[in-house]
Amino acid sequence: MRIDIHHHVLPREYVAALARLGVTGGGGVAFPPWDAASTLEMMDRQGIAAAVTSISAPGVHFGDDRAAGSLARRCNELSARLVAEHPTRFGAFAVLTLPDVKGALQELEYALDDLALDGVVLLASQSDGRYLGDPLFDDLLAELDRRSAVVLVHPAVPKSSESLPLDLPGAMVEFTFDTTRAALNLVFRGATARFPNVRYVLSHAGGTIPYLAGRIALTGALPGLRERVPDGPLPHLRRFFYDTALSATPHALRSLQELVGPDRILFGSDFPFGPEPVARASIDGLARYDGFDDAGRRRIDGENALALLPRLAARVGVAR
Repeated sequence: MRIDIHHHVLPREYVAALARLGVTGGGGVAFPPWDAASTLEMMDRQGIAAAVTSISAPGVHFGDDRAAGSLARRCNELSARLVAEHPTRFGAFAVLTLPDVKGALQELEYALDDLALDGVVLLASQSDGRYLGDPLFDDLLAELDRRSAVVLVHPAVPKSSESLPLDLPGAMVEFTFDTTRAALNLVFRGATARFPNVRYVLSHAGGTIPYLAGRIALTGALPGLRERVPDGPLPHLRRFFYDTALSATPHALRSLQELVGPDRILFGSDFPFGPEPVARASIDGLARYDGFDDAGRRRIDGENALALLPRLAARVGVAR
């Protein structure tokens, strides 16, 4: 049973709301067309039993807390409707209103308690430039910790990268650095230690985390950093989950496998930003990769996701 943990929705209302702000894409990639019927057809062709949907970058907050709250509410209700209409095929991560923490806490309660969504998606960096792990967000992390919530960490193009003189889409490299910065900020600000029950899924195999893990461990032993993470950063990096979106290649998987085992890796397609051939390449890449045995592939394909998301497991008829 293949479960796609990194799968985006682009409701017409969301695309229209952003178009009114002059926003027509994310990470330098134009918003692709999306609808439930064609998505289900793609899933059937690719053997994807269920997909956990999320709103991708650039999210819902563009400087106005009230507008962000209204857009988040509409997107989450649309996601809940999609799940209700196709309960065995879809789950959903709720979008929240960071950097507006008060609004995020209100929407979290509504999305998880009233709409019964499966977790939340948080951007690695927010519209005000802050990263996950910033003390401003501690109240939200405390509530996520209390709930043992699953959090998909999705990158954005941070403000610091917007002025770089590079004629490249942000999704190519800036996304990977954004996830890396957020993960390290969570670790070195002590958030992963203070809120150990939050179950983070890092997009795109953790950005550059697996490749840099050794360097991070060495640098983390320097005075000033060692005191922040007395047990070292590696145990914290190994507690994250990692998805395979745009990363099911030997280059990424070999490095990721040196950091974590198949029990911390989940299948992701990045559809529809990654079109159907990309999803197929991810499936084939995992099948061909020689580092996992059949049991490990089963865990990555779906067992790990079902263990993390009991509501989804119940809907698809898998007892956990």
